Amino acid sequence: MRNMIINNEKCILCEKCIESCPFFAIQKNGDRLTIGEDCSACGQCREVCPAGAIKMGESKKEAVNKEEWKHILVYIEYRHEKVHPITYQLIGKASELAASSDDDVCGIVIGKNTALAKNQLKHYPLKKVFLYETEEHFKADLYEKLFSNCIDKMKPSVVLMGGTAEGRSLAPRAATAFRTGLTADCTELILRDNRELVQIRPAFGGNIMAQIVTPDTRPQFATVRYNVMKPIEPDCEHETEFIAEAVEGAYSKLTILEAVPRPERKGIAQQEILVVAGKGVKKKEDLAMLEELAVLLGGELASTRGVVEKGWVASDKQIGLSGQTVRPKLLIACGVSGSVQFMAGMSGADNIIAINTDADAKIFHIAHYPVCGDLYEIVPELIKGIKHSVRDGIHLA
Repeated sequence: MRNMIINNEKCILCEKCIESCPFFAIQKNGDRLTIGEDCSACGQCREVCPAGAIKMGESKKEAVNKEEWKHILVYIEYRHEKVHPITYQLIGKASELAASSDDDVCGIVIGKNTALAKNQLKHYPLKKVFLYETEEHFKADLYEKLFSNCIDKMKPSVVLMGGTAEGRSLAPRAATAFRTGLTADCTELILRDNRELVQIRPAFGGNIMAQIVTPDTRPQFATVRYNVMKPIEPDCEHETEFIAEAVEGAYSKLTILEAVPRPERKGIAQQEILVVAGKGVKKKEDLAMLEELAVLLGGELASTRGVVEKGWVASDKQIGLSGQTVRPKLLIACGVSGSVQFMAGMSGADNIIAINTDADAKIFHIAHYPVCGDLYEIVPELIKGIKHSVRDGIHLA
């Protein structure tokens, strides 16, 4: 692994490196500077040093006995005494992976009043859940210390995390602490017989699906976006062992001055019915027709990236890896060709109706009901038929 080295003979004690370090890893001890274990070797200190007293150390590959690393650890996001819904999607995938090996699925909860998470997790197939009690608000540096403590004790071969704001902040820190690999926003995971995790995600603008492995280090970190994986259903109560843990002296260097709650709003990720506008929509005014269809069905209008980039629809309505991942009961794609990035964000929908004039459109490969035709002819007929059904007292559900 790489590390930064300070030549204290050259150092002029200007302390610019201390101010520049984003990880607070450099300390002044008398007339000497030392670099602590929090250093990520980012090189920022070397860039600002006027005396040229800091250099990058040599990279040394540390051997890892992979036989010591077993089982799967799921990071259970827990805030305001509630388990995040992505947890159940991760547990479902972890259980599927563990079924092909002798591994157990365990979990870790970090937060305030973690004991209250027991009732929310007892109906899911978790062998052990480690509970780390701390303050209410997420602080990445403190959470990394507690998370790393759990990983050190358990030595999991695989660590699964949600691709949420919290997961995206914590995952790279933890992976860096163990000098191991991390693949973000995976769309599929496969566990080989040797416990090597194949992490699949779109690459090069969605033109290929990359298969990424971490052959030499452990654990293998992967984040998964919300709604990409199917959630596991609760069943009978499992004999989960809940273990309260603590790390003596663990603290955060961050101070939260104020926390302003963001009002909860039902976005497209929570909708059961979506009507999606693609590049086949000729002008912005035509979106009113698709929105009318969405309202009649009790759903919401969404769009592809191309429509958002035209400025016709707000970015929070965008489906795909660069937008939202959705799993509705019904999705009607209107004039959508079906890029890899888009389909990765909606392929989990229960029922997909695709309307496109191009018989070779990629969206037809995953559509349950492909309709080759002009949306400007088909959608008005759908609207008309639904309105007739409502007048006749037919319940659409």
